[in-house]
Amino acid sequence: MIPPIASRFVAGESIPAVLDHTRELNEGNVKGILNLLGEHYDSPTDAAADAATYRELVEEIGRSDLDACISIKPSQIGLDVGAEVFAEHLAAIRETAAEHDVFVWVDMEDHTTIDDTLDAFEANVTAYPKMGLCVQANMKRTREDLKRLVDLPGKVRLVKGAYDPPKALAYRDKARVNEAYREELEYLFEHADHVAVGSHDPAMIDHAIELHEQHGTPFEIQMLMGVREDAQFDLAREYEVYQYVPYGDKWLSYFYRRVMERKENALFALRAILQG
Repeated sequence: MIPPIASRFVAGESIPAVLDHTRELNEGNVKGILNLLGEHYDSPTDAAADAATYRELVEEIGRSDLDACISIKPSQIGLDVGAEVFAEHLAAIRETAAEHDVFVWVDMEDHTTIDDTLDAFEANVTAYPKMGLCVQANMKRTREDLKRLVDLPGKVRLVKGAYDPPKALAYRDKARVNEAYREELEYLFEHADHVAVGSHDPAMIDHAIELHEQHGTPFEIQMLMGVREDAQFDLAREYEVYQYVPYGDKWLSYFYRRVMERKENALFALRAILQG
């Protein structure tokens, strides 16, 4: 059972729990991107088990009236076992999603996974356009990747990048990453059919709104569960907003990352411990 201190960032351990959370989000006009926690499996059995759970989740979303989709980490469904294993599981999930009319996001992980992830995404999105891929603005290769993606069906989610790639491959300075994010947002609003703005940064969200007003390109805002939730519901009064909602029994390491990455999250955890 997830303790109250972690429930700010994780919706529960089961499919019914994450669907209940999503129902509450929908009441505030916020949509859900549901993610089963788990990554970097080197066991084919573990990868197959989570892929099967994702298919079950898709079926449950399809049978519900919820405004929700899913997001998958490649290393969770077999990329660390082999690119062909990942591609096979992603295709199976995509087929189930097509049967139930559910959107599928593919997360981007560290720099070693980019090419295999792009290839698998391209192979699947051409068969089922209701898919999207996450792209990291801190990578120096991102503009070339975006040029490839804007010619495909599907959506692109632009994030700043949470991994620690080599300096030769990525921008490391915060100001330069912010500059790259703004530049790639501008490229997407000019060339893409739809833009997913994955950011909690008010300046970047404001910039996206300005670009939308300038170009008319449809867009959505995506934020994590437990981070700036008041802003999520405020923005949802006027714009399309999604909350990225993790769930599952592998919540401890995810909760630790959320607490450590932002000072206000650490203060929240400390207050909860002191009051417990």
